[in-house]
Amino acid sequence: MRTPAYLAEADRVVADVVGPAAQEVDARGVFPTDGIDALAKAGLLGLVSAAEVGGQGQGAGAAARVVERLARGCASTAMVTCMHYAAASVIEAHGPLDVRREIAAGRHLSTLAFSEFGSRSHFWAPLSTATPAGEDVVLDARKSWVTSASQADSYVWTSLPVAGEGRSTLWLVPSRTAGLEVGPAFDGLGLRGNDSRAVTASGARVARTARLGEDGGGFDVLLGVIFPVFQVMIAGVSVGLMEAATTKSVAHVATARYEHLGQTLADQPVTRAGIARMRVRADQAAALLTDTIAALRGGREDALLRVLEVKASAGEAATEVTELAMRVCGGSAFRKEVGVERAFRDARAATVMAPTTDMLYDFIGRALCGLPLFG
Repeated sequence: MRTPAYLAEADRVVADVVGPAAQEVDARGVFPTDGIDALAKAGLLGLVSAAEVGGQGQGAGAAARVVERLARGCASTAMVTCMHYAAASVIEAHGPLDVRREIAAGRHLSTLAFSEFGSRSHFWAPLSTATPAGEDVVLDARKSWVTSASQADSYVWTSLPVAGEGRSTLWLVPSRTAGLEVGPAFDGLGLRGNDSRAVTASGARVARTARLGEDGGGFDVLLGVIFPVFQVMIAGVSVGLMEAATTKSVAHVATARYEHLGQTLADQPVTRAGIARMRVRADQAAALLTDTIAALRGGREDALLRVLEVKASAGEAATEVTELAMRVCGGSAFRKEVGVERAFRDARAATVMAPTTDMLYDFIGRALCGLPLFG
């Protein structure tokens, strides 16, 4: 089967820009500006934008495949792109024409601002408020994690409804809005270059026309637009990390030698068994991702179940595969130049990223038992 043009472009960007910069992005914890600029020039930031505004008109499956390729080179770049695609999907459905055109042209980077202090991983239940003020609304919030926080041009923002019924309302908030304060740079375990920071809104004023969808209708947009594409994209990042870890492990064991035995690590049965287990587990996760994309595209009855399963399955598989990579490569795995310890760290994020793996298992159980997903 011929590789789609957008995937061929993604592979080129990874080979030329994203991959070579990954170690510095991780070591210094810096935003992957060159990689994002390269994606913009290649037309890939407009992947999910409609053709009528100059985008490529692709859906969740294409987005998942692109971030999978990016994660093979740099998971931080993949996560920035993932959040941009999730936000762009909402803006494409409910946002203003001028912003849609800017996204399609690669001149506007967006992201999600959902997670909040106090609500933890219950992303569907915001605590932040939107208070009427004439033709505007005033936003007050303590967002705990916003990817690309200091780099994005806009946030797709959740709040409690202004007046309507429902769980939440969505807003398109320019990142330079007065009253927004971006917190200090993240310095943590993995995904060190995705610029995830807290963002506080204190009397931040936006026009009522910045609303995305109906007042109180944010949950419906979240479930119908964002959730499916986000789930398959995070699964794609996990699959890409497994591919990276497996490839780097194979390269290492094929050359690392027991000089006194005249053998490589690959000559040892236990090493080969570890590599085989990595390959099988990664292929299982990739197969479920492919099936989930097919279920969404075909509108299958099991599409929701697959969407719930795919992130949980791929996230757990990635932790298993990258841990195997550390064991297979031995002490050398702890050296950054081998490359597997970065995948090991980055892979941990998916299991605790809302909706967490534990929460997804509860959702899956609810779906199978005929119970509502959200209490």
